[in-house]
Amino acid sequence: PGQVVLTVVMASALVIASAKRIAAAAANMARPGDLVLASSKTLRMTQTNHFSTLHAEAEEHGGPSFTLSEEQNALKETARTFAAEEIIPVAAEYDRTMEFPRPVFNKAWEMGLVNTHIPEEYGGLGLGCMEGVIIGEELAYGCTGIMTAMEANGLAEAPVILAGTHEQKMKYLGRLTEEPLQAAYCVTEPGAGSDVAGLGTSAQRKGDSWLINGQKMWITNGGVANWYFVLAKTDPKAKAGAAFTGFIVDADSPGISVGRKEINMGQRCSDTRGITFEDVLVLDENRLGDIGHGFKVAMGAFDHTRPPVASGAVGLARRAMDEAIAYATQRKTMGIPIANHQAVSFMIADMAMGIEAARLLTYKAAYEIDHGRRNTLYASMAKGFAGDHCNKVCADAVQIFGGNGFNTEYPVEKLMRDAKIYQIYEGTSQACHLQPLRFCDSLRSASLERSIAPVPCSRQVGRSGSEAQPYHCESRRAMLALVSAPEGAPVYISVRPHFRPLPIKCECQEILTAEARNLQGMKERASAFTIREVKHS
Repeated sequence: PGQVVLTVVMASALVIASAKRIAAAAANMARPGDLVLASSKTLRMTQTNHFSTLHAEAEEHGGPSFTLSEEQNALKETARTFAAEEIIPVAAEYDRTMEFPRPVFNKAWEMGLVNTHIPEEYGGLGLGCMEGVIIGEELAYGCTGIMTAMEANGLAEAPVILAGTHEQKMKYLGRLTEEPLQAAYCVTEPGAGSDVAGLGTSAQRKGDSWLINGQKMWITNGGVANWYFVLAKTDPKAKAGAAFTGFIVDADSPGISVGRKEINMGQRCSDTRGITFEDVLVLDENRLGDIGHGFKVAMGAFDHTRPPVASGAVGLARRAMDEAIAYATQRKTMGIPIANHQAVSFMIADMAMGIEAARLLTYKAAYEIDHGRRNTLYASMAKGFAGDHCNKVCADAVQIFGGNGFNTEYPVEKLMRDAKIYQIYEGTSQACHLQPLRFCDSLRSASLERSIAPVPCSRQVGRSGSEAQPYHCESRRAMLALVSAPEGAPVYISVRPHFRPLPIKCECQEILTAEARNLQGMKERASAFTIREVKHS
């Protein structure tokens, strides 16, 4: 018992010491008058080496390095300075008035902190996703509502960068780099969010144009955008993967109606509205990518934009932790700072551990996409984990503030309100669990395959009314399913090239494997067979 008590006391002491150091650093934080912003020329220097040093140092030293490059550190300091000088002083007022932060946006545009991913060819800085998350965390530390107003441009730009023609990029990306304009990503509808297949907005071909009809909802920058990326259904009979097409639509097109600004719980200065399209005529030259490829384009954008959203959650959580530490080291109960109470110090320790984990996940997602590898899994993990932990940190910060945390005179109530949306937009926390779940299913399936020795087995199977043919399988699970099926029962066997044949449906039982779930409903890719007799080899 004595050792346990000593361990707990030592751990608490370490947390308190760390809290005091962080609080001291916060007290010495540069004030607006002390800060000097980098010029856009300085930012453009980062174009020469916009990847982290991790890969190079790994090759040199045989292991990973988590050190940012000099250029990335310069970006980080520039964004941190901008947040301290331009965002934090006005954040509370914009939260109260709910006005779009246009003056702040314009200054950020002048500094090169907006549209960072647009290629140099079209007037942008051509920065990588890693640079985006570094900038995003610092801006979000100041105010996530203002940061979201800036980052919404990146979401609208991503489909154009990924699938646009040179002419489309010159016209629409060029606009955003020539003037401090906004763009919006129009996918979500009143009846469809994560369920993209449920979208009802349609686009019908009319000569060399398209007529778009439908309603979009919860569109960030909806009322201030110069143009929209719109996902519309062009083939009502096709499955989701081939039913939709993306379009670039000018915001001043006849037939577009912009709804009222939504009064949201948090991030109130972000302009969120509904957009209605009534017989909006769009030229075919504004079609983004091939017909039927819109779903892939829209979802592919998330691989690039979820890491910056995750970084926003990290920045907000870091701000809440710093506020909690500063308060906990000053507020006293029973004669000592509340940071000295184990219950409070452990809350702060949990904040720090989760923030560091969320940041590393975010960096991993950004690093993967910057190096040309698909990052869907890591982007989902980062966004889901960072959003959940951000909400926990902000709720705990309010708890540490006690009654003061519930009052608008203190900053943490706003931080808690701002945090909730990170569990909702760009994929709910639940939707972000789907990719890790599929990954775990594939691991489980591979583990089962390795743990079960192949057992050759053959069985006479054939189509109903046709001559039976021998069927051979090396999977013990597949063999057991075949053997257990009664004679005459229909069994669906995958016939896709390069895939091991596997029964995926049987009247007598349900085959619960990852492969079976992936193949369910894909009868057009399978052949229906009827069991005739059993023969073991």
